[in-house]
Amino acid sequence: MPFWRACVCQPCPFTMALLTSLTSFTFTSLLFILSSSYASDTDSILKFKDSLEDNNALSSWNASTPPCSDSSANWPYIQCYKGNIWGLKLENMRLKGDIDVHSLEELPFLRTLSLMNNDFEITWPDLNKLVGLKTLYLSNNKFSGEVPSQAFQDMKWLKKIHLSNNQFIGSIPISLSSIPRLMELRLDGNQFTGTIPDFHHQLKSFSVANNQLEGEIPAILSNMPVSSFSGNEGLCGAPLDKCPTKKKSITSIVVAVVLVILALIVIGAVILLVLRRRKQMPEVPSENPPTSEKKSGSRELSDEGSHRSCVSSRSSRKVDSMRLSFVRDDREQFDLQELLRASAEILGSGVYSSSYKAALLNGPVMVVKRFKQMNNVGRQEFQEHMRRIGRLNHPNLLPLVAFYYRKEEKLLVTDYVYNGSLAVRLHGYQALGQPSLDWGSRLKIVKGVAKGLDYLYKEMPRLIAPHGHLKSSNVLLSESLDPILTDYGLVPVINQDLAPDIMVIYKSPEYLQHGRVTKKTDVWGFGILILEILTGNFPANLQQGRGSELSLANWVNSVVPEEWSSEVFDRDMEATKSSEGQKVKLLKIALACCETDVDKRCDIKEAVERTLEVKEIDNEEEDSYSSNASEADNKSSKASSGEVSFSIDG
Repeated sequence: MPFWRACVCQPCPFTMALLTSLTSFTFTSLLFILSSSYASDTDSILKFKDSLEDNNALSSWNASTPPCSDSSANWPYIQCYKGNIWGLKLENMRLKGDIDVHSLEELPFLRTLSLMNNDFEITWPDLNKLVGLKTLYLSNNKFSGEVPSQAFQDMKWLKKIHLSNNQFIGSIPISLSSIPRLMELRLDGNQFTGTIPDFHHQLKSFSVANNQLEGEIPAILSNMPVSSFSGNEGLCGAPLDKCPTKKKSITSIVVAVVLVILALIVIGAVILLVLRRRKQMPEVPSENPPTSEKKSGSRELSDEGSHRSCVSSRSSRKVDSMRLSFVRDDREQFDLQELLRASAEILGSGVYSSSYKAALLNGPVMVVKRFKQMNNVGRQEFQEHMRRIGRLNHPNLLPLVAFYYRKEEKLLVTDYVYNGSLAVRLHGYQALGQPSLDWGSRLKIVKGVAKGLDYLYKEMPRLIAPHGHLKSSNVLLSESLDPILTDYGLVPVINQDLAPDIMVIYKSPEYLQHGRVTKKTDVWGFGILILEILTGNFPANLQQGRGSELSLANWVNSVVPEEWSSEVFDRDMEATKSSEGQKVKLLKIALACCETDVDKRCDIKEAVERTLEVKEIDNEEEDSYSSNASEADNKSSKASSGEVSFSIDG
């Protein structure tokens, strides 16, 4: 029997030994390969760490355990996926020094790199070697110099690039325009010059605000908000004002001047020739009156007619310039002159705006709100956005009645709400001799605000912050204490240079830490408003200025839940013990809305649903009472929707 057949038919000592040897070799080789891979990742990431200065925050990184093993607690700020380094999130660490791209290049699974809010003072690193990157966040550093035109060549997987608030100069790299998967691009707050490249596809988020760009905005970016381009005096085209007619070339100007001179010479020669012929002609006497008198009289009439025409034209233009643009058909129309003749009183004045109460002689009482911080907005963009706001219709929103556009200032006209703002009712009721808001009224106000905010999210989905300036002074109260939101939807038309000092969304944790707002930023504002209503404390971090990390949410979180009833809830809020559980329930909703980590924060849908589930009292037998009260609220809301105001504190 052949040797090979014998080995097949029965276990062969030689074959068994060979298989055992091969198995041992394979297992040993596999262990070697795996350990080499871990060692490679460890060495690479430690080399990257060594290239950084002031890296004390990374002191726990060491080679004792692999970065992405089960026991990798000493490797913070590293994101892993299936045992490989997938992301580096090194933010707010005051890091500086060089960025060792070569060591990062040795991490083949690296997909996200965030070095935001540090102190890097270097020129652009060769990041196009990291061809697998999907997200790149370098905002709020001190990167300087030009970004090479081909800096993003071959980086076809990139989806998000944030380079805001650095010191980059020169042209926007042309390689950005050809990234096939790019969705977000933030270049604002730098010193880029030249024109904006023509992108090959539509972006979801884009900003080049506060640079030194010029020229016409590419058509594919025309649907972006005005704020994406503010702070660039040389830019034009939609969504900004139309570009002026292109200047003629020097050659065409010279030709035109020569033609004008020749024409003047010809006209002068003709005039001289006519005058000479008149001198040679004999005078013919006439008994008729001198024609000069008739001509003079005719000229006087002509001059008078021209004067009247000119006055009429100026008057017509003045009338047009004083005309208000109404966005609602269910209001009596009037012009600006009538508002100016009306008796008026100032309601509030600040950096953001000034509000005036105007009682028309033969009409309703209106509120005129004057804005000076919209001077970067073009007429067409402003008008379109105001008409969009004018189409909104909800019992918990203050309807816009009319608007007026001037380049230097804008006016918004609304109805007047006699009951004032929630801020005054919460914090100044004693001075006004009014009673404090009880628990039932406060819950009703919170639910009304939730409904109004939910409506804004649904009707204005393109706005990343549909309200943008949600606070107690922008919540008015009808006679039945139904809340009416004001100052909503204005983020796209506000001067972005001053917006961070003014608007509530720019006091949020995500903007303070990362320089950006999200779809959940208004939810954060809603949470802060609930805390203000429940605690009776004014949120100091919403006052004028850049904001701070100190907030009502931090204070409430510092109090143990067992002491919420005695330490947190407003003592002037009349409530019974049967409502204690519902107050705690609403407080927890507020804290979920104020979660610093945006990923952990609830979205608007969850926030509204949970809020509407809160009852006035704990007893489940009172469900029918809550239902009836809700129905009554809706009826009173509809009945009072005609009495509203635009009182704002800047």
